[in-house]
Amino acid sequence: MARIVVVGAGVGGLATAARLAATGHQVTVLEQAGTVGGKLGRYAHHTPEGSFHFDTGPSLLTLPQVFHDLFEATGAKLDEYLDLVPLDPIVRHVFADGSTLDSGADPDGFAGRIGTAFGDRAAADWRRLWRRAERVWAASHRDILRRSVDSPRDLAALAWRLGDLAAIAPGRTLRGLGRGHLADPRLRMLLDRYATYTGADPRRAPAALVAVPYAELAYGGWYLRGGLGSLTDALLTRCLDLGVVVRTDTAVTRIDAAGGRVHGVRLAGATAPLPADVVVANVDALTLYRDLLPHPRRLARLTDRSLAGFVLLLGVRGDSGLAHHNVFFPRDYDAEFDAVFGDPGRGARARPALDPAVFVTVADDPAARPAGHEAWFVLVNAARHGTAAGAVDWRRPGLAQAYADRILDVLAERGVDVRDRLLFREVRTPADLATAAAAPGGSIYGTAGGLLRPANRGPAHGLWLVGGSSHPGGGLPMVTLSAEIVATEIGPAWG
Repeated sequence: MARIVVVGAGVGGLATAARLAATGHQVTVLEQAGTVGGKLGRYAHHTPEGSFHFDTGPSLLTLPQVFHDLFEATGAKLDEYLDLVPLDPIVRHVFADGSTLDSGADPDGFAGRIGTAFGDRAAADWRRLWRRAERVWAASHRDILRRSVDSPRDLAALAWRLGDLAAIAPGRTLRGLGRGHLADPRLRMLLDRYATYTGADPRRAPAALVAVPYAELAYGGWYLRGGLGSLTDALLTRCLDLGVVVRTDTAVTRIDAAGGRVHGVRLAGATAPLPADVVVANVDALTLYRDLLPHPRRLARLTDRSLAGFVLLLGVRGDSGLAHHNVFFPRDYDAEFDAVFGDPGRGARARPALDPAVFVTVADDPAARPAGHEAWFVLVNAARHGTAAGAVDWRRPGLAQAYADRILDVLAERGVDVRDRLLFREVRTPADLATAAAAPGGSIYGTAGGLLRPANRGPAHGLWLVGGSSHPGGGLPMVTLSAEIVATEIGPAWG
């Protein structure tokens, strides 16, 4: 039985801890914050009218089988802990010309909706792209998502089928793939948005990310009744029931790895290290290799950071008639990407996008809001926090409130004006996420999207990485798969 320390109690850390404890290991989870969950955050706002409850991180659950597998591996059933509600539409897309398109989990039904909204040619284009996306998903799921990938050599050594390589199109971008398959600019815009699911610019993101919309639309989108934060509660309960020790308000300052193997971790304010045979780091890889176990060579590979998010939490009077998830697209999507990622070709720094795509979640859940009201989670893509050319100083006086005003104006321009129905608003910037979740710069996914992220196996024997900044990437299912990879590699305790 190994003494295992998990640094960080995000979904990846808790899922890994539960899997390892279920196989007989002695597991301790250390979390610097006062609560567990990491970026899967929650916020409650109390008013005389009643209480509003928000998920401040992910708002959509996909690939539910990943979570069924996780709970079964720890001796439980998902349905005993969580109430999954299928969403239809998964997302309502509203375009600048006023047209709308509702996505759904039935491929033929979604293609039919495309045909009704945009015409038969658009539907045929989408079906052709869908067949390609299916091949990419099958190859990715088989060869990448459920196994460790430690280096470009590992990717090159995979026994790719020729058809898989043709579909994955190494060297091609997601933007290029969309332009090669989709004549309708609105469908191209819809596809571009999936690059942002991994924190990337579609003009540079690999074409293989076409697997992301396939996973969402083939397996469906789900809401957890009571909010997605209930996943944190369920994972914490599993951990405690399995004997995991979970310590919050406990900051790790260093990982001891003398002689090329881990020996334990050092804690803020403690005089002696906490011994460990194995350390699982559920922290951003940048934090790990910069602060906890300095490693200049690995740190140098982490310069391509993902985008961040600017968030409004709104208490709204009345019924807006929106879907659970809604995206309001701009006329010029590239102007947003130039702002968020900077435009080095023109020497332009990153800046708040003036006319961004706006994502609005309105959960039809009585637990989220008092009767006669709605709890809105509003998200726009944003540059990470900082002073470098690719960042924005979100703590600059007046910037956050001024930009919040701008986002409400943009919604009004797109036909959804709630400015006179607001009961309250809360603003969350990338700087706030950086502080709350120890996410450098507030980058949501750590490194920007791609097939090769920081490896799960660390440079010292007994060190492992789990979570959104490491393989296989960000998002709740990918983080949970990373936990499966790490727990499998560590293996069960010896009898």
